[in-house]
Amino acid sequence: MTPWNCVMAVDDDPDILLAFKDVLEMEGYAVLLARSGREALELLRKGARPAVILLDLMMPDINGWDFRELQAADASLASLPVVVVSGQGVSASDVARLGVDGYLKKPVDLDQLLSTVERYVRPQPLQPQHA
Repeated sequence: MTPWNCVMAVDDDPDILLAFKDVLEMEGYAVLLARSGREALELLRKGARPAVILLDLMMPDINGWDFRELQAADASLASLPVVVVSGQGVSASDVARLGVDGYLKKPVDLDQLLSTVERYVRPQPLQPQHA
């Protein structure tokens, strides 16, 4: 079972993945890391259900564009929110064509990253109080 506060980061740059992991875990999020679109799809097909996916576009193997096409074609994955995180200039029409939920430009502003993630992570389930 994926934790309620899970964020998946998909990027082929290990330094960026480590930075996302460090920042998000310090804020209390669970983090899944994938180094390619293929690895991300494998995790999702094995049952991972992150609250949001942070997706780089330029990756070898399965890039962000192809990942989105495959994700959208899979009914069990299509509704997972995706925020593109890319250093390449992505226009508003590119974002619309991808059908993603947001876009963050690299280098990512940490406050913007955290406020974006916060929009997608569900509030923590209330635990019953025992008297």
